[in-house]
Amino acid sequence: MKETIVKVADWAAERGDGVLVTLGLGSCVAIMLHDPQTKAGAMAHVLLPSTSLARDFTNKAKFPETAVPLLIERLKGLGADPRRLVAKLAGGASMFSQLVTPGTIQMGERNVLAARSALRAAAIPIVRESVGGDRGRSVRFYITDGRVEIRSVGASESVI
Repeated sequence: MKETIVKVADWAAERGDGVLVTLGLGSCVAIMLHDPQTKAGAMAHVLLPSTSLARDFTNKAKFPETAVPLLIERLKGLGADPRRLVAKLAGGASMFSQLVTPGTIQMGERNVLAARSALRAAAIPIVRESVGGDRGRSVRFYITDGRVEIRSVGASESVI
């Protein structure tokens, strides 16, 4: 099975029996879209919740609001129907919660909220998610069946 590594502020789209992998998700969020009928899937490793937080916003994979439309377009090019797409989310941890003022919204939580908002705007339902907490995650997204394996240090593997 072909594995494609998706780095920070990067994306990939596949059709068939590929696996999209992203390692060390902390406050970042992996947005995964899947069309079960055509067995097409895509992942973006988003870094920031909004283009307003960056000086350079040319990289569409960096932000949920631009990553979701990008992934939809790439999946359409692989034969996916946007009306069949479902989403899974992973990441958005509060890695340094002890260092910030209590009650402030952390970057991880902001990334999760922004990802949910971008998916809602695109009318794509979120079927499963593994978000929040205080541990980083590594993710393996199997395109054929949409399965997502999540590993965290000090926790048992989970599948969403």
